[in-house]
Amino acid sequence: MQIGVIVNTVYILINISHEFSLFFLILLKSSTMATLDSNILEYESKALLTPSLDDIKNVLSKGLPSNFETVSVDVVECPNLREAPFYLASEGLCGDPALLELGGVPYLLPLVDRTRLYDIKTMCQKALPSLPEMLVIGAGAGPYPFLGTNVEGIFNFKIESDGTVTNNSHVAQVDENLDCKLHKLEQNETRCALLGNLLLTQGKPGKVLRVHCKKRIGSLDFITSIRKTLADHYPSTIGLGGVFVLKQGKAKQHVMQDFSKTPIETETQLNTWLKFYEMPANLIAVGTLITDEADLDLRLQHFHSFSTGKWGGHYHIDTTPDVVEYEGYFVVGEQIVRVDKPTVTHKFGRD
Repeated sequence: MQIGVIVNTVYILINISHEFSLFFLILLKSSTMATLDSNILEYESKALLTPSLDDIKNVLSKGLPSNFETVSVDVVECPNLREAPFYLASEGLCGDPALLELGGVPYLLPLVDRTRLYDIKTMCQKALPSLPEMLVIGAGAGPYPFLGTNVEGIFNFKIESDGTVTNNSHVAQVDENLDCKLHKLEQNETRCALLGNLLLTQGKPGKVLRVHCKKRIGSLDFITSIRKTLADHYPSTIGLGGVFVLKQGKAKQHVMQDFSKTPIETETQLNTWLKFYEMPANLIAVGTLITDEADLDLRLQHFHSFSTGKWGGHYHIDTTPDVVEYEGYFVVGEQIVRVDKPTVTHKFGRD
């Protein structure tokens, strides 16, 4: 009888232990997927140089022909970017434009820090509380809980004055067949993981910089050619944000696979983990560029694209220089806001 009681007691304890183990595993998983409170993150901001659009137009008009055969740079009224081929969440790019960088590559490499899961909506409201409404566009790591896997984020949503969100954001995924798959985010999904580079504006109509380039004759991609031209001319930090469309040709783009279980510490390991594709036009890319790090450990350029089909990802460069055509619309950031800057950093994996 005593032996039976002991056996039953041990059996019950084992089952209780098993249930507690499952409970703590679920609790651990939930805690690692909890969104960080935007109010407790560290924010730092710096004013940026804001030359006139006409001045930037003249600088780019002189510099870009070294990389493209056909170049047209103009100051124009912003077209309605809600319409094709742009499909943004607001019609314009104007109204107190600011650049925001959150997190950073050190939260992804060499191993992921899953605790870095942010709510962009509340973060932007905290960073720029004076804006009654806000267009948020840019590139980052998408919210991994959305599909249960690592994804590229293509952020494109409008925060209305009443707090509601019009969300045209997408995520790009490497599926089980190693193919690229594009998903539209739900209206209330405003999270971002690990890192992001965003343009924040009121999304109003107004004057913007239009950059139209065809036939690449140099080695630089569209965004790098703009950034380096500005960096060579202006002695202080200048930042742009906006949208461009690859209208003709194809582009080399990557999509991250699910988080690596082993450390990624070399370019070879990184490029093996990333999945590269040659993606055809039309590609609609959103993001930011800045001419230097401004002592804030910044990523100098970061654009992600989406499409009306299956394609989306991180823009590198066009692969069809003879036929490529770009059309972009940009505004000048008045400030850069740095959020949750890594305390331990590196320069690896920022292409």
